[in-house]
Amino acid sequence: MSKHLKIYLMNYFSLLQEAIIPYIPTLITQLTQKLLAVSKNPSKPHFNHYMFEAICLSIRITCKANPAAVVNFEEALFLVFTEILQNDVQEFIPYVFQVMSLLLETHKNDIPSSYMALFPHLLQPVLWERTGNIPALVRLLQAFLERGSNTIASAAADKIPGLLGVFQKLIASKANDHQGFYLLNSIIEHMPPESVDQYRKQIFILLFQRLQNSKTTKFIKSFLVFINLYCIKYGALALQEIFDGIQPKMFGMVLEKIIIPEIQKVSGNVEKKICAVGITKLLTECPPMMDTEYTKLWTPLLQSLIGLFELPEDDTIPDEEHFIDIEDTPGYQTAFSQLAFAGKKEHDPVGQMVNNPKIHLAQSLHKLSTACPGRVPSMVSTSLNAECDTALNCIFLMG
Repeated sequence: MSKHLKIYLMNYFSLLQEAIIPYIPTLITQLTQKLLAVSKNPSKPHFNHYMFEAICLSIRITCKANPAAVVNFEEALFLVFTEILQNDVQEFIPYVFQVMSLLLETHKNDIPSSYMALFPHLLQPVLWERTGNIPALVRLLQAFLERGSNTIASAAADKIPGLLGVFQKLIASKANDHQGFYLLNSIIEHMPPESVDQYRKQIFILLFQRLQNSKTTKFIKSFLVFINLYCIKYGALALQEIFDGIQPKMFGMVLEKIIIPEIQKVSGNVEKKICAVGITKLLTECPPMMDTEYTKLWTPLLQSLIGLFELPEDDTIPDEEHFIDIEDTPGYQTAFSQLAFAGKKEHDPVGQMVNNPKIHLAQSLHKLSTACPGRVPSMVSTSLNAECDTALNCIFLMG
């Protein structure tokens, strides 16, 4: 069967949607039998890929109509998946992790015990040595954190250092540091605060060490999103305190050297929104920004936020970063192939809190002005440039 014919059949299968639901149990039985057979000798990569695509599409179609049916897929697939993992079928492992992520994300309640039994094994260093596993493994760990953070905190707290060890390994790599931030952001967003309290300072120290030793544009963009998400989750004052707890006046250095000059480089609508909401909190909910030496940075920070709203993204990259970072991975490495029907919806961690970040800024500044009469208009009128002043007036009209 040609590749184009397979794609055509997959598209046709997709169009049928609910009409084929009665036939999916039979289909999955046949697919799992075929999967078990070809795992002995996975020599046809296109066939293998579309076989996993068919499994994912079956899950999506069925569970869209009946989410409880996810249990039936797990019963059908987990024995085969276990054999693939135990036999270390490297070509199939990234696919297995993607399908498992899709299944786990379909669950609406607590994480099933069958997944928690797997959780410690996902942290084993050998799995992370293979670059083809990394995107799928990070996605699966994110699913664990989204669905089972309380269970991890209560029943697998001893595995949190291992989870952070994975993050540490990933951010040390120029090729995979963004994956490390995906994992870290999920930890910060979903884990109960008390479960990560003892590790927070060390997390920031590791990030600053990487900034000092090997700063790249990609790392800076991810770092900006992370610190603003942290600010949203734990509060602006907590962010200031953790910076200055590492080194006196470090908060001001981060504002002056990283946030203010680099925020224009952040790309992606959700990422920009996270940064906008985080910076708004720094401007309006951080007392040291109003009453200490950090006050001089208040207007430049506001100006940088208005630039994030109004100016084009700064997509310049230094000449020395125009290369492909080749990891020191000797020998054969299975490449990662994304399954289209296992794709993850874009997640907005501030979606329920803030709809329009511009209106949020206007409302937050108004609240600050009420609390500190005369201060905000004075700082804006004396320091904000004309273009930003005009843009800010428009934002106030929106609010």
